[in-house]
Amino acid sequence: MIQNVKGTKDLLPEAIAKWQYIQSTLQKISEQYNYEEIRTPIFEKTELFSRSIGEVTDIVNKEMYSFLDKGEESISLRPELTASIARAVMQHSLLRQNPILRFWYFGPFFRYEQPQKGRQRQFHQYGAECIGSRYPESDAEIIALAVNIFNSLGIKDFKLAINSLGNTESRANYRETLIEFLKENENKLSKESQIRLQTNPLRVLDSKAEADIEILNQAPNILNFLDTESRNHFEELLAILDYQGIKYEISSKLVRGLDYYSHTVFEFQSHALGAQNAMGGGGRYDKLFLELGGEETPAVGLALGIERIILIMEEKGLFPNLEKKLDLYIVSLDHSNQKYLISIAEKLRQNGMAVATDLLRRSLKSQMREANKMKANYLIVIGDDEIKTNLLTIKDMRNGEQTQYSLNSIEEFFKKQQ
Repeated sequence: MIQNVKGTKDLLPEAIAKWQYIQSTLQKISEQYNYEEIRTPIFEKTELFSRSIGEVTDIVNKEMYSFLDKGEESISLRPELTASIARAVMQHSLLRQNPILRFWYFGPFFRYEQPQKGRQRQFHQYGAECIGSRYPESDAEIIALAVNIFNSLGIKDFKLAINSLGNTESRANYRETLIEFLKENENKLSKESQIRLQTNPLRVLDSKAEADIEILNQAPNILNFLDTESRNHFEELLAILDYQGIKYEISSKLVRGLDYYSHTVFEFQSHALGAQNAMGGGGRYDKLFLELGGEETPAVGLALGIERIILIMEEKGLFPNLEKKLDLYIVSLDHSNQKYLISIAEKLRQNGMAVATDLLRRSLKSQMREANKMKANYLIVIGDDEIKTNLLTIKDMRNGEQTQYSLNSIEEFFKKQQ
């Protein structure tokens, strides 16, 4: 029997209610912040991601699902969405229509990596992007948006780690000093960090290897390299967060290895996830549009991992009662009368009711058992007598009360109940 591909999961009906609950919360909060939904294709030209993410990153070298299409063009399933949104903004000249763009998205993404807790090869993310402002107010807005989402979902026990990479000049000065420090300790670094030292030195700071962490405790602090502009941006952001009562921890080793990132970087962490404790994060990417052949455009964004959020909410029992009940189950006593039963069901469905009927021509007892299993609020039994007398008995399954209504006015009864 053919099984699903490793690193993918079927979202079965019993799980969908949780996803719908989260997605509706995300949409509600996004709209409160005046963010509009955007949807881009699931696959793009590989060049889009190799130019934006970088040829030397693990994502491009090892994790992207790339293939040649029938036109011999290299295509990749999207590993993230920021680059796609930047492409869409440039392609459709959206900044000419509005100097500030606020977008949110929700959907599947693809990376070929070892599946683990809260991480799959097809995974899902929510994200928000604020494009057009270089000021720290936009950084604060994105962070507040995420905090509001967590609070609305009942996730209170999280940590916000935040740092500044400074502007291009500050970052370059720090990078030079960091490389010098790392080279002095190269023989003590893990093999992975030694490779990163050659390809993406700032990523060494992300290392979780104990030996590396001990060395990195002595590494130069990036905050000491911020120039006046960079320090002002960071301090203004922190002042806004303080005024809003948003708690944070400054983490000088929190970085993004790609050159188009600048100033603010942040990450939301939860102990409920164990060692891989990040449930989302983001930062400012003022140089991305330039990398993709456009004009330099200030922007800041975030992405949250949906599978990880679900893990946290399940572990802490944060989901409300999402049990769905059926409005009405119509029982058939004589299967020769199916056309009448179907007609009634369709009329009530068109009035907004959820109605189920038996499709297996089962016995009365089996149909009643099915109605109870579906937790139907009401039950109607239709047979020859009901059709001859034009009277239906409506049973309220919640309290046992029964009401008789004519076949022609049954819609009126249920309208009163809604």
